[in-house]
Amino acid sequence: MTAKQFGPNSHVNTERLPVSVVIVNHNAGAILADCVARVYDTVKEVIIADNASTDSSLSGLTTRFPVESRMKLIATGSNLGFAAGCNIGLAASTAPYILFLNPDCLPEKQSLRRMVQVLERDPQIGMTGGYLINPDGTEQGGGRRAIPTPWRAFVRASGLYRLNKYWPQFFFDFHLHRQPLPRTPVEVEAISGALMLIRRTAIDNVGSWDEGYFLHCEDLDLCMRFRQQGWKIFFVPDAPVIHHQGTCSRARPFFVAWHKHKGMLRFYRKFFRNNYPVLLSGVIACGIWLRLSLTLLFYSTRHLYKLLKFKNG
Repeated sequence: MTAKQFGPNSHVNTERLPVSVVIVNHNAGAILADCVARVYDTVKEVIIADNASTDSSLSGLTTRFPVESRMKLIATGSNLGFAAGCNIGLAASTAPYILFLNPDCLPEKQSLRRMVQVLERDPQIGMTGGYLINPDGTEQGGGRRAIPTPWRAFVRASGLYRLNKYWPQFFFDFHLHRQPLPRTPVEVEAISGALMLIRRTAIDNVGSWDEGYFLHCEDLDLCMRFRQQGWKIFFVPDAPVIHHQGTCSRARPFFVAWHKHKGMLRFYRKFFRNNYPVLLSGVIACGIWLRLSLTLLFYSTRHLYKLLKFKNG
């Protein structure tokens, strides 16, 4: 892999946040430069780990930031996956805090500063996440959530989560975005890998991203390991970030679906296989593959419909 430095070295403004921003890019398009523009002036450095993009995302970035000195572009040479890209960016970072940021995220002006404030108020807080919102202003699922244990996953997949309002102790919905937005930062079990501000000493203690995941569930894995080591995870409701979800993956639904379900299976085997009966573990595995089959069938049907509609049009 090769690294390229934009512009000459310069003294870092002491008013900037002590944050290294790590962005893993794969064909994100023009929004990559928009994402960088949102954080560049407020942080120590921005690191782009590019997983062999073939679109105009990098040329658009270099045109917009022609001589910027605090940006590093690291070309991985191939699409290594999200976790591997994060680890490459982590190894190149120098600040005490690292923000792992998806290229399709657009943080509001003070959001990152607020996340840093929350992280610094308690040395046991290992990571913070912001308020992920859709372009239409609604809260996005995944920004605050509980760990999807096998029972919670079954409740969610079967639709029993609708009974949560009657019997929350039995039918708990691990997606927390349907609950009222808290007024102040709150501790949660997991946040989204699209926006994770992490204390370096914490990730040094816990270990880097698990590269056994290619796409999806690696963020749950990291949150699980943080909590196992006693680190707190906080959701910051007054740190809004617009997330154009799926920008890098929308063009390859079959590829994404395969790796998403493969990641789910790895996550459950890694953390729950020894805590549940063998039969239940087998049911979970079958459920994951059944879900993948139905997802692929849906995508295939939709693709065929579009082809027929195009021919008949």
